[in-house]
Amino acid sequence: MLNKSIDNLFQLIKSLTKSEKKNFKLYATRNSNTTELRTVALFDVLEKMNEYDEAVLLKKLTLPRQQLYNIKTRLYRQVLQSLRLIKDEGNIDIQLHEQMDNARILYNKGLYLQSLKILDAVKAQAKTYAQLSYVQQALFFEKNIEGLHITRSIHNRADQLAAESDDVNERLSTISHLSNLSLQLYSRYIQNGHARNEKDEEDLKSFFTRALAQKKAHNDDFYENLYLYQSYCWYAFILQDFFLYYRYTQKWVNLFDSFPHMIEVESTHYLKGLHNLLESHFYLSNHRGFDETLQKLEDLCELDSIKNNENNLIQGFVYLTTARINKHFMEGTFTEGLKIVPGILNQLQEYSQYMDSHRVLIFYYKIASLYFGSGDSETCIDYLQKIINWKTDLRVDLQCYARLLHLIAHYELGNDELLEYLSKSVYRLMGKMENLSVVEEEIFNFLKRAFHIPPRQLENEFRILLATLRQQKEVHKKTRAFTYLDIISWLESKIERTPVQDVIRRNYLEQVKHK
Repeated sequence: MLNKSIDNLFQLIKSLTKSEKKNFKLYATRNSNTTELRTVALFDVLEKMNEYDEAVLLKKLTLPRQQLYNIKTRLYRQVLQSLRLIKDEGNIDIQLHEQMDNARILYNKGLYLQSLKILDAVKAQAKTYAQLSYVQQALFFEKNIEGLHITRSIHNRADQLAAESDDVNERLSTISHLSNLSLQLYSRYIQNGHARNEKDEEDLKSFFTRALAQKKAHNDDFYENLYLYQSYCWYAFILQDFFLYYRYTQKWVNLFDSFPHMIEVESTHYLKGLHNLLESHFYLSNHRGFDETLQKLEDLCELDSIKNNENNLIQGFVYLTTARINKHFMEGTFTEGLKIVPGILNQLQEYSQYMDSHRVLIFYYKIASLYFGSGDSETCIDYLQKIINWKTDLRVDLQCYARLLHLIAHYELGNDELLEYLSKSVYRLMGKMENLSVVEEEIFNFLKRAFHIPPRQLENEFRILLATLRQQKEVHKKTRAFTYLDIISWLESKIERTPVQDVIRRNYLEQVKHK
């Protein structure tokens, strides 16, 4: 449902709220010339469409294709202009941009000192909110004014501006370097998932060490520290060093606690930080920390700055839904968790034009895991097939583990002939991807011979496999499989002949009792 190409103008119009549509109509009909009326007519047709269809547009508007293209271009600009008129007083970028425009207007009127006064105010406000690019712009403008006109505004003005410029440029260079590093690490994870072997780990450590050695963050700079903590987060997560991951996700969130005025300015980064902190609590089975952070995220998502911003609203949905599913995983309440699946699917459909395939794949895998944990292997397989059949090169590791869970679900259903065929296929696939660890090897070997083992010997085989996997879980490099599959709880459930969610629920209650 999410692979369709979407016309940019259609997507923009569909993203508008009722008040934004009303504002556009008022803006576009302020003049009643023919061109304006045509753009409004095009807007009305696109607004009523459920899916973009150019043939329908041409027919309804009785326009040649080239003329339609020109009107669409004009309408796109008009919609953006109408949105710009609706000022977001809480948006620091808009405020600073407006002040820079005012400084330019005053300068063009020959009022140099008034212009310089506004530029000083821009710098002060921009520094408060760590918007160094605006400080740089203001400084550049100030230097132009001082270099072209005799203002006599401040003694030693040249030296002061030069020193300010050098400091800002150095900080911006560091921010750029660290944000590049964070983005590169995140891209590695999206493409390949966790480190698959020692070579992956060594390559990552070497890359990370070299990159960090090139720049040192200033302790008092918000963005330098934000991107530094993010870089450490992706680095630790790829290595599956979840204690290091927790340490830096907590630093990420604490940074906003130290700069509370930045929460509204960088809401998306704060949302992401809370999401990653929740993930770290999940991987470390820290139930109390998870619940406290979840409450913090829920409170944040109730703020107007989140609910009135489409991007923040969607991210809030993604992170809250992920956390709520993970809570069911942690507490062993899989059947209870299935109640939220219809709502998730409805919202995925509602946000389909905004959701990237990476997020959708993760939701499908988590939904499949809910069904598997509740004992519904058939529906689990249906969702895993969505991942297996997805034409994408994202998340190689997720594709592999979807296939592994797919095998286990077929084992649960007793599909022995299909299982034998699928196991060979998946084994070859994961082998080509250099994705096999000792854990996967053991699971595959068991599944390949499971149907040939007499029923009376199965329990002993389960015990042998369980002992082996428990031993491997203690070895850091072999823990990757357990990130995706609670295979140990599944084996315990087979030995005890009880539903897997009951085993996880019992273990959860025991952990809570002893904490």
